[in-house]
Amino acid sequence: MNGRYVHFSTALWIPPPEASPSITAMHINRMGLGIAMTKDPARSVGILGAPEIPGLAFRLISVPRDYQNIVDIFTASSAEDGLDYSDTVDDVAKYYSNLANCDPERDILFIEVKGKAVGYTRIWHMVRSDRPGYIFQYFIALVPEWRGRGIREAVLSWCEKRILEKSAGLPPESTKEILLWVYESEKEWRAVLDASGYRVIRYGFRMVRPTLDKIPDCPLPPGIEIRPVTPDQHRKIWDADLLASNDGWLQLRGEEEWFENWTSSRLFQPDLWQVAWDGDRVAGAVQNYIDTEENARFNRKRGWTENIHVGKEWRGRGIAKALIARSFAVLKEKGMTEAALGVDAMNPTGALHLYKKMGFVEEMRSFTYRKDVVGIRSGTALSGQTSPSTS
Repeated sequence: MNGRYVHFSTALWIPPPEASPSITAMHINRMGLGIAMTKDPARSVGILGAPEIPGLAFRLISVPRDYQNIVDIFTASSAEDGLDYSDTVDDVAKYYSNLANCDPERDILFIEVKGKAVGYTRIWHMVRSDRPGYIFQYFIALVPEWRGRGIREAVLSWCEKRILEKSAGLPPESTKEILLWVYESEKEWRAVLDASGYRVIRYGFRMVRPTLDKIPDCPLPPGIEIRPVTPDQHRKIWDADLLASNDGWLQLRGEEEWFENWTSSRLFQPDLWQVAWDGDRVAGAVQNYIDTEENARFNRKRGWTENIHVGKEWRGRGIAKALIARSFAVLKEKGMTEAALGVDAMNPTGALHLYKKMGFVEEMRSFTYRKDVVGIRSGTALSGQTSPSTS
C-alpha cells in the first residue's frame, strides 16, 4: 500500500504448558533450548532459538484487540524506517477479516516483551497464472528498541519452517519461492535478509511529482473517451487491470478476497479515477485516490496516481500520458499540491521512463528479495502452539 492500493521445514508442536505449569519461559531458556512462550497457554507459540531476553514471548493473534497492536507496531516501525504508515484500526479490521491464502490461526505470530506487543509477522501466498507455481510472502514488523537482538532472525526461521509446512501440501511439480518487498531505508531488516540467504532480484521506486502546476496537454487518441465510473463497471476495470499487469514479470491469479478488499477500502475512490473506454472495453485506467489520514499525519496534500494500466492493443497511442495528465487536474481540483506513485523500475512496458517524462522524481527505492523454498534449511526452528482458543 502506497503504492499499497494493492512478511518451514518439519516443525514440532509444543505440548500445552498447562500440562506442566511450573515450566515457564525462564525455565525453558535455562535448559538451553532458547524457547520463549507467553503466559497465555491457549495462544502461546514456542520458538526454538529465540534470544534469551527477559519477558520475550510469542503468541497467536487475538482479535479484535490485536488490530490496535498492529497499528501501533507499524506506526513505530515505519517512523524509524522513514515510511509513511497511515492505516487505521478500521482499515486493519476490514483487511484482516478477508485474508487470501492465509490461515490467521497458524500464519500470524505476535512478539511480546513483558506482555506488550512489540512486533508481529504474517505469512501468505500467491498463485502464479503463467505456470504451476506459488509465491510465499511475509514481513516481520518490529519496533525499533527491540531490533538487533536476534528476534527477527528467530521469527524469520519460524516463518520459513511454516512456509515449508504449507508448501508440503501443494503440487510437487509446482515452483515454490519466497518474494519479499523491502524499502531501502529498512536497513536492519535488509541486513537480516542478506545474512539469511535472500538475494535482491529487482528494484523499484516510490516517485513523487512535487507540484501539480504546469500540467501537460495530452489529448486522448480518436475513438477513446473518458466516462464517469459506475458500480457495475468495477469488475470490468478490475479484470482489465489484472490482465494488463500480467504482461509484466510477475503473473498472478486474481483472488476474490483481493477484489473484496479493494472495493471496501477507504482508498477505493472511483469518483477520482480516469478510465479510458474503447466502446464497451476498458483501454486503460488510473485509479487515483487521496489518503486523508496520511496527509493529515504527514502535513501534506498528496494524491496518488496508482494502478496505472493500458491494455496491450492500445499501447503506444498516448493513452497513459493522457490519463495521467487528467489525473493531475483532478487531484489539483481536490486541493492536492503533489502526486505520487509506485513503480517497478524494470517494468518491461517502459513505465519508469513515462513517469519521469510526466514530472515524477524518485523519492524512495525498494527492493525485491527472493529465496527458493527448497533452499530453506530444516531443523533450525520450532513452530509450536497449542490448540487455539476463540477470542
